[in-house]
Amino acid sequence: MARSGLRLFTRCRAERGIGREIEADGPGTRMALCVAAFEISPWKDLFVASAGASAALAGLVFVAVSINIDRILKFKGLPERALETVLLLLSVVLVSIIGLIPGQSHVALGAELLGEALLFGAIIATLLKRSLPPRSSPQSWRISRQVITAAGTVPLIIGGASILAQSGGGLYWTVGGIVFAIAGAVGNAWVLMVEILR
Repeated sequence: MARSGLRLFTRCRAERGIGREIEADGPGTRMALCVAAFEISPWKDLFVASAGASAALAGLVFVAVSINIDRILKFKGLPERALETVLLLLSVVLVSIIGLIPGQSHVALGAELLGEALLFGAIIATLLKRSLPPRSSPQSWRISRQVITAAGTVPLIIGGASILAQSGGGLYWTVGGIVFAIAGAVGNAWVLMVEILR
């Protein structure tokens, strides 16, 4: 067969620190594609930056809550939303710390990220359910809250599972979860600091 010489295989190239290589060999054809989705080393600086940024934002949220604590306690669901905001940022800090632990295997890294994501995802989902706007409010408000929260938690779960399986987007899912978790937390912080005073 014309394509009998085609070989497709995947292997990790830790010695070059570039993660996973997909190589295909055939008559007159050689293709190599290397991606960093499963190799932690190229992501170290990003994890350092995200840990610092999310920790600073968490501190600002604590200040905002302490300043507006009387108003927050008067509104049903706002205390839960404040805790949800802190947990979104704390999850980013923990994911970043896990990513900075040296010498981990992909199994250890994936298991730690998946466990952290499942735990925080379950807690945040419970808080979200308690803090959703009443059914009499516009449906778009409820949907937007659910979508934003899911975007900051679900990709972290997928990322951990992907690293364990060594298939899929790997750490790209994790970074997506980090970005949306920070964005969602900033949106909640705006409500706790500004919108609550209107």
